[in-house]
Amino acid sequence: MPIIAVFYTSLALLAFAGNSVLCRLALHHLQMDAGSFTGIRLIAGAITLLLLVSLFNLRQLPRHDKPLSHQLRSAGSWSAACMLFVYAIAFSYAYITLDTGTGALILFAAVQITMLVVNALRGNRLLMMEWMGLLLAMLGLVYLLLPTLSIPTLTGFVLMLMAGMAWAFYTFAGQGSTQPLLATTSNFLRTLPIAIPMLLVGLGQSDMPMEGVLLAVLSGAMASGVGYTLWYLALRHLTTVLAAVVQLMVPIVAALFGILFADEMLTQTLAVASVLIVGGLLLVLMAKTTKPLAEIKDK
Repeated sequence: MPIIAVFYTSLALLAFAGNSVLCRLALHHLQMDAGSFTGIRLIAGAITLLLLVSLFNLRQLPRHDKPLSHQLRSAGSWSAACMLFVYAIAFSYAYITLDTGTGALILFAAVQITMLVVNALRGNRLLMMEWMGLLLAMLGLVYLLLPTLSIPTLTGFVLMLMAGMAWAFYTFAGQGSTQPLLATTSNFLRTLPIAIPMLLVGLGQSDMPMEGVLLAVLSGAMASGVGYTLWYLALRHLTTVLAAVVQLMVPIVAALFGILFADEMLTQTLAVASVLIVGGLLLVLMAKTTKPLAEIKDK
């Protein structure tokens, strides 16, 4: 994998892990309304990305013969924006009724299964080493989250399942993106016709804690807006299977955040799970380098 791909992927995973922490703090600890949180998150992401793309566009102005509004209309898509919104709203409401470990397991299992099924329907078969890496990484995820698992509510299960499937399709939309920043900005802007009314309804129904608003802004601006742009940049260099497996690193990174910033302890469970997940990721990476040889032998 190219160094630039490792760089983009690492930053994106850090953003994903940070996002899960911010969501958990706002929705669980502060008891913030999930709809209001999602509305602020999407609006903050749209504003931040629009500012970034505007600054970038001004620097590149002599090279562009089309206005920014036209560039945004031609980037992204309504289908990707729909998947983005479904993921964000379903994720927020699911975490109201699910424990963190249970929610994470359902989310990432849904992402994995959806991406692999779509990959198979496209006619791409996995090598044995890719299957081994995928199963090893999934085993590591289950081992990490097993101590905190509980029986999920039906509503929470369905919502998190929807969130995982929506995120998988949003990832597929990014694989063909030639302008990740413009595409991500366009996708966030297209969610505003629903995000703004949803926030206004939330404002009329309950008071929002300022700490929760700040967490939602940070989640939308940095962890989501910038993070999803980095993810689209990384997807240029990742196969479907590798993109699916690498996301299993997110719970590990989130746990490390807890050790660094929340005085949590490094446990044997975390250490073993990290080895399993990283080992699975390495197997998938090795399969990618050996795939051309296998294809030659088949011929």
